[in-house]
Amino acid sequence: MSDLPRKAVTRTAKLAALPLGFAGRATWGLGKRIGGRPAEIVARELQQRTAEQLFKVLGELKGGAMKLGQAMSVFESALPEEIAKPYRAALTKLQEAAPPMPTRSVHAALASRLGDDWRDLFLEFDDKPAAAASIGQVHRATWHDGRCVAVKVQYPGAGEALLSDLTQLGRLSRLLGPLVPGIEVKPLIAELRDRVSEELDYELEAQAQRTYAEEFEGDPDFTVPGVVHQSDQVLITEWMEGIPLSEVIANGTREQRDRAGQLLTLFLFSGVARTGLLHADPHPGNFRLVVGDAEDGPPELWKLGVMDFGTVDRLPDGLPPHIGVTLRMLLDGEGDEVQELLREQGFIKPDLQLDSEALMDYLLPIIEPAQQEEFTFTREWIRGQATTLADRRSPAYDLGRQLNLPPSYLLIHRVSMSTIGVLSQLGATVRMRDEIEAWVPGFAVADEAATDELAVPAPEDAPAALEHDVAEETSA
Repeated sequence: MSDLPRKAVTRTAKLAALPLGFAGRATWGLGKRIGGRPAEIVARELQQRTAEQLFKVLGELKGGAMKLGQAMSVFESALPEEIAKPYRAALTKLQEAAPPMPTRSVHAALASRLGDDWRDLFLEFDDKPAAAASIGQVHRATWHDGRCVAVKVQYPGAGEALLSDLTQLGRLSRLLGPLVPGIEVKPLIAELRDRVSEELDYELEAQAQRTYAEEFEGDPDFTVPGVVHQSDQVLITEWMEGIPLSEVIANGTREQRDRAGQLLTLFLFSGVARTGLLHADPHPGNFRLVVGDAEDGPPELWKLGVMDFGTVDRLPDGLPPHIGVTLRMLLDGEGDEVQELLREQGFIKPDLQLDSEALMDYLLPIIEPAQQEEFTFTREWIRGQATTLADRRSPAYDLGRQLNLPPSYLLIHRVSMSTIGVLSQLGATVRMRDEIEAWVPGFAVADEAATDELAVPAPEDAPAALEHDVAEETSA
């Protein structure tokens, strides 16, 4: 592979080839079936070939295309197993690696951003990338003071490519549907376009990472690498050893899965409460299970390493308190009060009156993990949720289409759903309710005064492009 393809016409042609390639393989499959091969074998081969092309194209293009692939890989646990299996390996690769940028391009980028004498900053620099992400790749090196560091270098032309990709992928969203059945691609792309452009600004990322690293320094449960140096399009942080979460998902022990799941849940709720920043890219490639010298010790000594703070949601007061209030009311069976609070916050349009009992029947299964002291997430459970909410014959489907997701909750909802997707991939047993009680405002005490305080009318004219119904989001 040469440099990151930057010309819009080149990238557009590659992206357009995805649905065309799918159609071609479908024709090939029909020919094979006519030739006498069993349909299920032909279907398996067709799906495998599609998955391989998906990884190849999205991986080579990087930018917004690869970001879409990473986002989709989180949700594969919600797909039926016969569909998900051929895609799982290909999509999961996008969480950890992609075809690398040529060495000469890496050196040129470092010289441009750090100066022609950039090598003097390092005692050692490994030209082979340790990881490749959507807009940059990471190299292991030794800083001039002896520290082991991770050097993230942004791909040349990444900004232009990212915006071009997401525009083109938006146009192709309907055609991309057959590549990953069960995922609503269009809302996913719309949100990515609004958010991932922030990742191009390494100064913003460095600021967010410093905030997390300072807050969690010496923490018994988490480790966040410190920022060593930052310049335009180059970010250098401390190196972090650990077991990638994708490896825990694939081959981890029960103890590793449960510990990783519990820490991921704790991080979801405590991280934003402690820093005012919501880490908004919870795919497995951004986490490590750090066992250190305690590999044979009790799991309580293992930590969760957190990386990549390029996309964060700034919530200086933590999660909105009415989230906790609503959860508590749901668990207490206060259907009328739940409906009123959801209406006040813009989840139900002002002139729409729903049956409170039907609303409770719709919402309670979604929050099942918070109803129990301990809950085991499984692929089967999340598939069941997605199937019910996406089934056009289901009452839940009709009710879900009447609900609205206000713009200010898009990222919170996406992070929550992504985290649940990862927990289901892990198959982790988690005490989620403990973390909600400890960290979500309004959940432990939801009295009438607190509820009245939260009654802030929501805008009635939220942009239609930002209105996603809960059924569509969950199926994504």
